[in-house]
Amino acid sequence: METLIPRIFTLPKYSFFLFGPRGTGKTTLLKQNYPEAIWIDLLEPDVFRSYIAHPERLREIVLANPDKKTVVVDEIQKVPGLLSVVHSLIEKKLNMQFILTGSSSRKIKRTGADLLAGRVIKKNLHPFMAVELGEKFNLSNALKQGLLPLVVSAQDSNSVLKTYAALYIREEVQIEGLVRNIGNFSRFLEAVSFSHGSILNISNVARDCEVERKVVEGYITILEDLLLSFRLPVFTKRAKRAAVSHPKFYFFDTGVYRSLRPSGPLDRPEEIEGCALEGLVAQHLIAWDSYRGDKNKIYYWRTASGSEVDFVVYGDEVFWAIEIKNRSRIHPEDLRALNSFKLDYPQSTAYLLYRGKERIMKNGILCIPCEEFLLKLNPKNAVLR
Repeated sequence: METLIPRIFTLPKYSFFLFGPRGTGKTTLLKQNYPEAIWIDLLEPDVFRSYIAHPERLREIVLANPDKKTVVVDEIQKVPGLLSVVHSLIEKKLNMQFILTGSSSRKIKRTGADLLAGRVIKKNLHPFMAVELGEKFNLSNALKQGLLPLVVSAQDSNSVLKTYAALYIREEVQIEGLVRNIGNFSRFLEAVSFSHGSILNISNVARDCEVERKVVEGYITILEDLLLSFRLPVFTKRAKRAAVSHPKFYFFDTGVYRSLRPSGPLDRPEEIEGCALEGLVAQHLIAWDSYRGDKNKIYYWRTASGSEVDFVVYGDEVFWAIEIKNRSRIHPEDLRALNSFKLDYPQSTAYLLYRGKERIMKNGILCIPCEEFLLKLNPKNAVLR
């Protein structure tokens, strides 16, 4: 029997939404912690048909089981009509906890989940963090396969990754009717993969997949609603230099990026792996801040003259500037952007993450092996140890 990997995620004691892309382990986590809960799995065709026709059936089941203290509705976005039923049940003060999972926020936003504002909080579950895997974490494998629990636990990780995007296209995009032309959307996924870890130029992506700019804007919104991607804004607080305005784009998991990114004789493997490494750090920072309660925000910094720092983490707890280098030795030019940032923001703590083996302090910048940084980035701590 396979050993479950403990998650750092802290389960609230009150009602909550649990969002996360398919395969992040939402169902596994909840079944492990709430084995006696009333469980409504909307991925089951017969259950889905029953509740899409009669959402009020949930009220009947809950009221008939007063001894149960937890109700889980898995993939709530499939039947948004259940939200009003959950709202009415919470108002009855039945001393029950409602847990509503979702792999898409699109329909929930459209149908007014604000009905539950203040009564049901929003939490997110992310791919594994290195600290969760501990000794099982392998940087080289993570750069190739990502850290999606569905993939990490699979016997044939490569096959699971290859079908992951197809699963989303078929089940979430095509069946839900989110796009009119599935062929255009498939070409978009390939085209936008070249923007992973880069400043997003929507016009260029539109040209590459031969659709209008507004269509690409809609596709990107779909990716974000399906929790498959995120954008990082540029850091401009008290800026002393002119900065760019466009965000950077990332897929939520490095393995998903690698599965979508085509490669050929003209592609340099180190370029693809460099983007993968930056994305791996990005997804860790997003998860770390999410599990700490979103007390900070993640940015990047780029001036109009081209000086760029990959990540700026700024908030109530920390002020970090982080640069990523996919090489084993540190060159003087690797520190140039961080030195510029430190001149403008002397209050910040600067880190350079690289593929070497030693911690080195250079001109007030702590250079840390990337694997060590990821393993020590723990949501239980606000300080990097």
